[in-house]
Amino acid sequence: MSYDPTAAVDTAALQASAKRHMWPHFTNRKVLNDGIPVITRANGHHIYDAAGKEYIDGLAGLFVVNAGHGRERIVQAAAKQMQQLDFMPIWSYGHPAAIELSERLSSYAPGEMNKVFFTTGGGEAVESAFKLAKHFWKIKGQPMKHKVISRSVAYHGTPQGALAITGIPDMKKFYEPLTPGGHRVPNTNFYRAEEMGAPSNDLEAFGQWAANRIEEAILFEGPETVAAVFLEPVQNSGGCFPPPPGYFKRVREICDQYDVLLVSDEVICAYGRVGEFFASKALGYEPDIITSAKGITSGYVPLGAMIVSDKVSEPFNSEDNTFYHGFTFAGHPAAAAAALENLDIFEEEDLNGRVRENSPLFRAELEKLLDIDIVGDVRGEGYFFGIELVKDKATKETFNEEESDRLLRDYLSPALWEAGLYCRADDRGDPVIQLAPPLTIGPAEFAEIGGILRSVLKDASSKI
Repeated sequence: MSYDPTAAVDTAALQASAKRHMWPHFTNRKVLNDGIPVITRANGHHIYDAAGKEYIDGLAGLFVVNAGHGRERIVQAAAKQMQQLDFMPIWSYGHPAAIELSERLSSYAPGEMNKVFFTTGGGEAVESAFKLAKHFWKIKGQPMKHKVISRSVAYHGTPQGALAITGIPDMKKFYEPLTPGGHRVPNTNFYRAEEMGAPSNDLEAFGQWAANRIEEAILFEGPETVAAVFLEPVQNSGGCFPPPPGYFKRVREICDQYDVLLVSDEVICAYGRVGEFFASKALGYEPDIITSAKGITSGYVPLGAMIVSDKVSEPFNSEDNTFYHGFTFAGHPAAAAAALENLDIFEEEDLNGRVRENSPLFRAELEKLLDIDIVGDVRGEGYFFGIELVKDKATKETFNEEESDRLLRDYLSPALWEAGLYCRADDRGDPVIQLAPPLTIGPAEFAEIGGILRSVLKDASSKI
């Protein structure tokens, strides 16, 4: 019997089947035992479960559906491409969609970044950048430059190499020993600056302090051993840590001084999330490598891309040097066609400009929640915000592990879902609520999201 996505579904039967056969990602078994939510359709900024209940997609799927759900023209672009050319690898061959997309991404990138290496997703893009950095320095006659520096609590993916760059101990402990060479520095959580022993009354001074910890790590490890620094423009894990003014300018200076590559991990932040195609351009710095995925197709087809500066790609222009790395489905014709149509929508509807114009209104709506006892901080950029929850607002005391688990998993996640909002309750650092909706929403939707959050957070505050 053929699968028909429009047919009526038996929710209980699907949940039972999922419990037996499907292994969800990053999901505790309790979710399957309780009956996993079954999502059957989506449109605009809404998703719908099997019973027809409507939810605001406050996370754009997973920081992915930037142009919104139900874009028929993206679907048709991918389908038309598959009718013409369903598959061809880009191993020693090319096809028009991948070639055109390479040129287009290069035109959006900051500085002289003219080479695009396609992947199948974000983790693979980070893995590619890690391998490229090590390969680059070997060609340049510095084979000991293999270490990478990233930030505390930062998430950079799950492949074994990318996991070594990820700064979340609990995510790594089961897979050790990891690829060697990963080292951590403080992140840019200004709300917790005092706890770090950093300047806590001057945001710019804090940014310089945080950047200088990168220099300190490079000197401690030895510049001759450090290949690259991996940083998200706005750090996701831990709850949307934006860069303080001057932070990336100082990081760029440090990387240039010690001959270290700067990798901007924009898997979440690229393609409009902070108001430009690439967040590094929005924030005014030029990396050596950009990693990206998610919003490149708005999630309609999986695709990732590593964009590389001329400085880093130049040694590989020689016939003597080949980057021995790749993925079967990278640069898939349908994915590249979907990405091109997605980017057309961005330009025609000026989604980047929409984010820049509306971001202050989104922030203002969320900052109204600061009068709730457990809301300690609201932070972020563009359409990417985190709300940090605290046990005591005056002292910034956070919840212990058991309290956080009870607050987020036992109450907030199901309560927000029941109230009609899909977002993320995250405890990879201190407990936060994360929001990253489709870029198509505006003030009316901000108010709707704010109203749901207020109701649920006030109730949580009274219970605690």
